[in-house]
Amino acid sequence: MALILTLAGSPSPSSRTERLLREVGTRLGREGGHEIRHLAVRDLPAAPLLAADHTHPALREALAAVAAADAVVIGTPVYKAAYSGLLKTFLDVLTRTALHGKELLPLLTGGSRAHVLALDYALCPVLAALGGHAQLRGRFVLDEHLVTEPGDAADGGAGGLGGVGGVRLSGEAEAGVAAAVAEALAARERHSARAVPAVA
Repeated sequence: MALILTLAGSPSPSSRTERLLREVGTRLGREGGHEIRHLAVRDLPAAPLLAADHTHPALREALAAVAAADAVVIGTPVYKAAYSGLLKTFLDVLTRTALHGKELLPLLTGGSRAHVLALDYALCPVLAALGGHAQLRGRFVLDEHLVTEPGDAADGGAGGLGGVGGVRLSGEAEAGVAAAVAEALAARERHSARAVPAVA
């Protein structure tokens, strides 16, 4: 069983991006039996985050969560042809090797297909600069393909929605997300197989 961190770069707790990220985390936990932890950058205190104050307990805990994760699913909305400034602020706090050896699955949401370029030309290069060379094929999902559903405040737990509400994926989004989850699970299996020493 691996530890997978879902990292939310959306400033809104009930955004389509947040719901998509939690849905993917739920599927990875359910279908792969992995432990899922969720980290929302917006919940970190602003002053220590902007100052990159590694001594602050909340920021230290967030960085430890990234370090402990075997894989990271990163979710962000696209604003002005780039990933969110909130996510950028957190990525700037990470060390240059913080994502080394971790499988990474980037998930972007946006209102126009033109924003798909933000995946390959904005986010992925930054992840690579942080040691994230084991990037899976990221997915861009149109807002119109994410239908929000009301949440239950009691719905929490590993990979749970935590009361933010669910999301229903329509059309090509469901196929793309299902494929992304399958690819992530397959990558985890390959990694686990390589980690098991051969028996003489």
